Amino acid sequence: MTETTTKLQGTLAAPADKSNAPAGDDETGSHYLGQFIPLHYHHNMLMDEHRMGAFKAAIDHVVFDGARVLELGGGTGVLSCFAASRASKVWCVEFNPELVAEARRLLPLNRDGHKVEVVHADAFDYLPPEPVDVVICEMLHVGMLREKQVEVIEAFKERYRRRFGGPQPVFIPAAAILAVQPLQQAYDFFGFHAPIIQFQQPQVIQAGTIELAAPAVYSIMDMSQPVSRDIRWKGTFVLERDGTVNALRFVTKNILAVVPRQSATIDWIISYLVLPLGEPVEAKAGDALQVTFSYLAGGSIRSLEKNMRAVVKAAGKG
Repeated sequence: MTETTTKLQGTLAAPADKSNAPAGDDETGSHYLGQFIPLHYHHNMLMDEHRMGAFKAAIDHVVFDGARVLELGGGTGVLSCFAASRASKVWCVEFNPELVAEARRLLPLNRDGHKVEVVHADAFDYLPPEPVDVVICEMLHVGMLREKQVEVIEAFKERYRRRFGGPQPVFIPAAAILAVQPLQQAYDFFGFHAPIIQFQQPQVIQAGTIELAAPAVYSIMDMSQPVSRDIRWKGTFVLERDGTVNALRFVTKNILAVVPRQSATIDWIISYLVLPLGEPVEAKAGDALQVTFSYLAGGSIRSLEKNMRAVVKAAGKG
Protein backbone atom coordinates (compact mmCIF):
# COMPACT_ATOMS: atom_id res chain seq x y z
CA MET A 1 0.00 0.00 0.00
CA THR A 2 1.35 3.42 -0.87
CA GLU A 3 2.41 6.04 1.63
CA THR A 4 -0.37 8.33 0.38
CA THR A 5 -2.97 5.68 1.10
CA THR A 6 -1.63 5.32 4.64
CA LYS A 7 -1.84 9.07 5.20
CA LEU A 8 -5.47 9.07 4.08
CA GLN A 9 -6.28 6.46 6.69
CA GLY A 10 -5.10 8.28 9.82
CA THR A 11 -4.42 6.80 13.21
CA LEU A 12 -7.98 5.88 14.11
CA ALA A 13 -8.96 4.53 10.71
CA ALA A 14 -10.65 1.15 10.54
CA PRO A 15 -13.15 -0.80 8.48
CA ALA A 16 -16.90 -0.63 8.69
CA ASP A 17 -18.28 -3.56 6.78
CA LYS A 18 -21.57 -2.61 5.24
CA SER A 19 -20.51 -4.38 2.06
CA ASN A 20 -23.16 -7.07 2.60
CA ALA A 21 -26.04 -4.66 3.06
CA PRO A 22 -29.24 -5.62 1.26
CA ALA A 23 -29.40 -5.46 -2.51
CA GLY A 24 -31.85 -3.34 -4.44
CA ASP A 25 -29.96 -0.05 -4.49
CA ASP A 26 -31.59 1.08 -7.72
CA GLU A 27 -31.31 4.81 -8.40
CA THR A 28 -35.10 5.05 -8.52
CA GLY A 29 -35.62 3.09 -5.33
CA SER A 30 -37.05 4.26 -2.02
CA HIS A 31 -35.13 6.86 -0.07
CA TYR A 32 -35.49 4.52 2.91
CA LEU A 33 -32.89 2.16 1.46
CA GLY A 34 -30.13 2.81 3.98
CA GLN A 35 -32.54 2.87 6.91
CA PHE A 36 -33.38 -0.83 6.67
CA ILE A 37 -30.06 -2.56 7.17
CA PRO A 38 -30.99 -5.78 9.04
CA LEU A 39 -30.67 -5.97 12.82
CA HIS A 40 -27.76 -8.42 12.82
CA TYR A 41 -25.64 -5.93 10.85
CA HIS A 42 -26.21 -3.40 13.62
CA HIS A 43 -25.12 -6.04 16.12
CA ASN A 44 -21.95 -6.58 14.07
CA MET A 45 -21.29 -2.83 14.18
CA LEU A 46 -21.32 -3.02 17.98
CA MET A 47 -18.48 -5.54 17.76
CA ASP A 48 -16.36 -3.34 15.46
CA GLU A 49 -13.88 -1.96 17.98
CA HIS A 50 -12.34 0.60 15.63
CA ARG A 51 -15.69 2.05 14.57
CA MET A 52 -16.97 2.14 18.13
CA GLY A 53 -13.75 3.60 19.53
CA ALA A 54 -13.58 6.35 16.92
CA PHE A 55 -17.19 7.42 17.39
CA LYS A 56 -16.93 7.33 21.18
CA ALA A 57 -13.80 9.48 21.06
CA ALA A 58 -15.50 11.98 18.73
CA ILE A 59 -18.67 12.15 20.80
CA ASP A 60 -16.72 12.52 24.05
CA HIS A 61 -14.80 15.40 22.45
CA VAL A 62 -17.77 17.25 20.93
CA VAL A 63 -20.62 16.73 23.42
CA PHE A 64 -20.27 19.00 26.45
CA ASP A 65 -21.92 18.81 29.86
CA GLY A 66 -25.62 19.65 29.57
CA ALA A 67 -25.69 19.57 25.78
CA ARG A 68 -28.83 18.68 23.84
CA VAL A 69 -28.15 16.04 21.19
CA LEU A 70 -30.09 14.63 18.25
CA GLU A 71 -29.17 11.40 16.49
CA LEU A 72 -30.66 10.77 13.05
CA GLY A 73 -30.81 7.07 12.23
CA GLY A 74 -29.99 5.81 15.70
CA GLY A 75 -29.96 2.04 15.13
CA THR A 76 -29.39 0.25 18.43
CA GLY A 77 -28.98 3.59 20.23
CA VAL A 78 -25.30 3.08 21.05
CA LEU A 79 -24.10 6.48 19.78
CA SER A 80 -26.97 8.21 21.57
CA CYS A 81 -25.93 6.40 24.74
CA PHE A 82 -22.36 7.64 24.34
CA ALA A 83 -23.70 11.18 24.03
CA ALA A 84 -25.94 10.74 27.07
CA SER A 85 -22.92 10.34 29.35
CA ARG A 86 -22.56 14.15 29.21
CA ALA A 87 -25.71 15.45 27.51
CA SER A 88 -28.77 16.55 29.43
CA LYS A 89 -31.11 15.18 26.75
CA VAL A 90 -30.75 13.01 23.63
CA TRP A 91 -33.33 12.34 20.94
CA CYS A 92 -32.58 9.09 19.06
CA VAL A 93 -34.60 9.01 15.82
CA GLU A 94 -35.07 5.68 14.06
CA PHE A 95 -37.50 4.69 11.28
CA ASN A 96 -37.08 0.90 11.30
CA PRO A 97 -39.58 -0.54 13.84
CA GLU A 98 -37.32 -3.51 14.63
CA LEU A 99 -34.47 -1.17 15.54
CA VAL A 100 -36.76 1.10 17.53
CA ALA A 101 -37.72 -1.90 19.66
CA GLU A 102 -34.07 -2.96 19.99
CA ALA A 103 -32.92 0.49 21.09
CA ARG A 104 -35.73 0.64 23.64
CA ARG A 105 -34.65 -2.78 24.94
CA LEU A 106 -30.94 -1.99 25.19
CA LEU A 107 -30.84 1.60 26.43
CA PRO A 108 -32.41 0.88 29.88
CA LEU A 109 -29.59 -1.62 30.46
CA ASN A 110 -27.08 1.26 30.42
CA ARG A 111 -26.37 3.86 33.10
CA ASP A 112 -27.29 6.90 31.01
CA GLY A 113 -29.91 5.26 28.85
CA HIS A 114 -32.74 7.03 30.67
CA LYS A 115 -31.60 10.33 29.15
CA VAL A 116 -32.24 9.03 25.62
CA GLU A 117 -35.71 9.32 24.10
CA VAL A 118 -36.13 6.87 21.24
CA VAL A 119 -38.35 8.47 18.62
CA HIS A 120 -39.99 6.33 15.95
CA ALA A 121 -39.89 8.79 13.07
CA ASP A 122 -38.47 9.48 9.61
CA ALA A 123 -35.04 11.12 9.72
CA PHE A 124 -35.96 12.96 6.51
CA ASP A 125 -38.79 14.80 8.32
CA TYR A 126 -38.07 14.91 12.04
CA LEU A 127 -37.21 18.03 14.01
CA PRO A 128 -36.53 18.04 17.77
CA PRO A 129 -38.94 20.00 19.97
CA GLU A 130 -36.19 22.50 20.82
CA PRO A 131 -32.81 23.58 19.41
CA VAL A 132 -29.93 21.12 19.80
CA ASP A 133 -26.19 21.55 20.13
CA VAL A 134 -24.99 18.42 18.35
CA VAL A 135 -26.38 16.22 15.57
CA ILE A 136 -25.03 12.68 15.10
CA CYS A 137 -25.79 10.91 11.84
CA GLU A 138 -24.13 7.68 10.71
CA MET A 139 -25.72 6.80 7.39
CA LEU A 140 -22.34 6.24 5.81
CA HIS A 141 -21.16 4.19 2.87
CA VAL A 142 -17.94 4.40 0.88
CA GLY A 143 -18.11 7.24 -1.65
CA MET A 144 -21.25 8.46 0.12
CA LEU A 145 -23.11 5.95 -2.06
CA ARG A 146 -26.29 3.98 -1.25
CA GLU A 147 -27.06 5.41 2.17
CA LYS A 148 -28.61 8.85 2.46
CA GLN A 149 -26.17 10.78 4.66
CA VAL A 150 -25.98 13.85 2.44
CA GLU A 151 -29.70 14.00 1.71
CA VAL A 152 -30.67 13.59 5.36
CA ILE A 153 -28.21 16.21 6.64
CA GLU A 154 -29.04 18.77 3.95
CA ALA A 155 -32.78 18.34 4.49
CA PHE A 156 -32.30 18.64 8.24
CA LYS A 157 -30.27 21.85 7.95
CA GLU A 158 -33.01 23.48 5.89
CA ARG A 159 -35.82 22.40 8.27
CA TYR A 160 -33.79 23.46 11.29
CA ARG A 161 -33.03 26.87 9.82
CA ARG A 162 -36.72 27.52 9.08
CA ARG A 163 -37.82 26.46 12.58
CA PHE A 164 -35.04 27.68 14.82
CA GLY A 165 -32.84 30.01 12.77
CA GLY A 166 -29.10 29.93 13.44
CA PRO A 167 -26.60 28.83 14.40
CA GLN A 168 -26.60 25.25 13.10
CA PRO A 169 -25.62 22.43 15.47
CA VAL A 170 -22.23 20.74 15.30
CA PHE A 171 -22.35 17.62 13.14
CA ILE A 172 -20.75 14.22 13.76
CA PRO A 173 -19.22 13.34 11.30
CA ALA A 174 -17.94 16.84 10.62
CA ALA A 175 -16.66 16.11 7.12
CA ALA A 176 -15.69 13.41 4.64
CA ILE A 177 -12.70 13.11 2.32
CA LEU A 178 -13.32 11.04 -0.80
CA ALA A 179 -10.43 9.66 -2.86
CA VAL A 180 -9.93 7.40 -5.87
CA GLN A 181 -7.01 5.25 -7.05
CA PRO A 182 -6.29 3.27 -10.26
CA LEU A 183 -5.58 -0.43 -9.84
CA GLN A 184 -4.66 -3.57 -11.65
CA GLN A 185 -7.03 -5.97 -9.93
CA ALA A 186 -7.04 -9.75 -10.24
CA TYR A 187 -10.44 -11.21 -11.17
CA ASP A 188 -9.54 -14.87 -11.36
CA PHE A 189 -11.47 -17.10 -8.96
CA PHE A 190 -10.05 -20.63 -9.24
CA GLY A 191 -10.00 -20.29 -13.03
CA PHE A 192 -13.31 -18.42 -13.25
CA HIS A 193 -12.85 -14.90 -14.63
CA ALA A 194 -15.31 -12.50 -13.03
CA PRO A 195 -14.81 -8.70 -12.99
CA ILE A 196 -16.97 -7.99 -9.94
CA ILE A 197 -17.51 -5.29 -7.35
CA GLN A 198 -15.27 -5.91 -4.33
CA PHE A 199 -14.91 -4.49 -0.83
CA GLN A 200 -11.47 -4.46 0.83
CA GLN A 201 -10.44 -3.87 4.41
CA PRO A 202 -8.23 -0.81 5.00
CA GLN A 203 -4.67 -1.26 6.23
CA VAL A 204 -4.59 -4.84 4.91
CA ILE A 205 -2.33 -6.02 2.08
CA GLN A 206 -4.67 -7.12 -0.70
CA ALA A 207 -3.63 -10.18 -2.67
CA GLY A 208 -4.23 -9.62 -6.35
CA THR A 209 -4.29 -5.82 -6.06
CA ILE A 210 -1.55 -3.74 -7.69
CA GLU A 211 -1.64 0.00 -7.02
CA LEU A 212 -0.70 1.85 -10.21
CA ALA A 213 -0.68 5.35 -8.68
CA ALA A 214 -1.29 7.04 -5.35
CA PRO A 215 -4.88 7.99 -4.41
CA ALA A 216 -6.23 11.39 -5.44
CA VAL A 217 -8.85 13.31 -3.47
CA TYR A 218 -11.90 14.07 -5.58
CA SER A 219 -14.27 15.58 -3.02
CA ILE A 220 -14.18 17.12 0.47
CA MET A 221 -17.58 17.41 2.13
CA ASP A 222 -17.83 19.84 5.03
CA MET A 223 -21.14 19.12 6.76
CA SER A 224 -21.27 22.62 8.25
CA GLN A 225 -21.54 24.00 4.69
CA PRO A 226 -24.01 23.26 1.88
CA VAL A 227 -23.16 19.88 0.34
CA SER A 228 -24.27 18.92 -3.16
CA ARG A 229 -25.29 15.39 -4.04
CA ASP A 230 -23.92 15.89 -7.54
CA ILE A 231 -20.37 14.51 -7.67
CA ARG A 232 -18.37 14.90 -10.87
CA TRP A 233 -14.62 14.49 -11.25
CA LYS A 234 -12.01 14.62 -13.96
CA GLY A 235 -8.40 14.10 -12.97
CA THR A 236 -5.08 12.78 -14.21
CA PHE A 237 -2.74 10.27 -12.59
CA VAL A 238 0.90 9.72 -13.55
CA LEU A 239 1.25 5.96 -13.41
CA GLU A 240 4.07 4.61 -11.25
CA ARG A 241 4.43 1.20 -12.94
CA ASP A 242 3.44 -0.77 -16.01
CA GLY A 243 0.15 -2.56 -15.85
CA THR A 244 -3.44 -3.01 -16.97
CA VAL A 245 -5.73 -0.37 -15.50
CA ASN A 246 -8.88 -2.41 -14.99
CA ALA A 247 -10.36 -1.03 -11.75
CA LEU A 248 -10.77 2.06 -9.61
CA ARG A 249 -10.58 1.90 -5.81
CA PHE A 250 -12.66 4.37 -3.81
CA VAL A 251 -11.54 5.42 -0.32
CA THR A 252 -13.68 7.40 2.14
CA LYS A 253 -12.19 8.95 5.25
CA ASN A 254 -14.82 10.28 7.63
CA ILE A 255 -13.65 13.15 9.83
CA LEU A 256 -15.76 12.49 12.89
CA ALA A 257 -14.45 15.47 14.86
CA VAL A 258 -11.75 18.12 14.68
CA VAL A 259 -9.42 18.58 17.67
CA PRO A 260 -7.92 22.06 17.13
CA ARG A 261 -5.70 22.09 20.22
CA GLN A 262 -3.87 19.03 18.96
CA SER A 263 -4.07 20.02 15.28
CA ALA A 264 -5.66 16.62 14.75
CA THR A 265 -8.84 14.89 13.70
CA ILE A 266 -10.70 11.82 14.89
CA ASP A 267 -11.18 9.69 11.80
CA TRP A 268 -12.89 6.56 10.57
CA ILE A 269 -12.37 4.90 7.18
CA ILE A 270 -15.02 2.69 5.62
CA SER A 271 -14.10 -0.44 3.66
CA TYR A 272 -12.56 0.34 0.29
CA LEU A 273 -14.76 -0.12 -2.77
CA VAL A 274 -13.13 -1.58 -5.91
CA LEU A 275 -15.10 -1.19 -9.14
CA PRO A 276 -14.10 -2.84 -12.42
CA LEU A 277 -13.66 -0.59 -15.45
CA GLY A 278 -15.84 -1.47 -18.40
CA GLU A 279 -12.90 -0.91 -20.76
CA PRO A 280 -9.49 -1.79 -19.20
CA VAL A 281 -6.46 -0.06 -20.69
CA GLU A 282 -2.81 -1.08 -20.97
CA ALA A 283 -0.32 1.50 -19.67
CA LYS A 284 3.32 2.03 -18.80
CA ALA A 285 5.07 3.83 -15.96
CA GLY A 286 5.07 7.57 -16.63
CA ASP A 287 1.90 7.50 -18.73
CA ALA A 288 -0.86 9.95 -17.90
CA LEU A 289 -4.15 8.28 -17.00
CA GLN A 290 -7.17 10.55 -17.29
CA VAL A 291 -10.11 9.39 -15.16
CA THR A 292 -13.65 10.74 -15.21
CA PHE A 293 -16.78 9.70 -13.32
CA SER A 294 -20.01 11.12 -11.96
CA TYR A 295 -22.74 10.01 -9.56
CA LEU A 296 -25.19 11.25 -6.96
CA ALA A 297 -24.44 10.90 -3.25
CA GLY A 298 -26.90 8.31 -1.98
CA GLY A 299 -27.16 6.75 -5.44
CA SER A 300 -26.45 3.16 -6.38
CA ILE A 301 -23.01 1.62 -6.77
CA ARG A 302 -23.96 0.68 -10.33
CA SER A 303 -24.72 4.31 -11.14
CA LEU A 304 -21.09 5.15 -10.41
CA GLU A 305 -19.68 2.06 -12.08
CA LYS A 306 -21.42 2.72 -15.39
CA ASN A 307 -20.13 6.32 -15.47
CA MET A 308 -16.42 5.57 -14.97
CA ARG A 309 -13.98 6.17 -17.80
CA ALA A 310 -10.20 5.90 -18.05
CA VAL A 311 -8.01 6.98 -20.97
CA VAL A 312 -4.23 6.62 -21.21
CA LYS A 313 -1.95 9.16 -22.85
CA ALA A 314 1.64 8.03 -23.42
CA ALA A 315 4.38 9.80 -21.49
CA GLY A 316 5.47 13.06 -23.09
CA LYS A 317 2.34 13.38 -25.28
CA GLY A 318 -0.38 16.02 -24.89
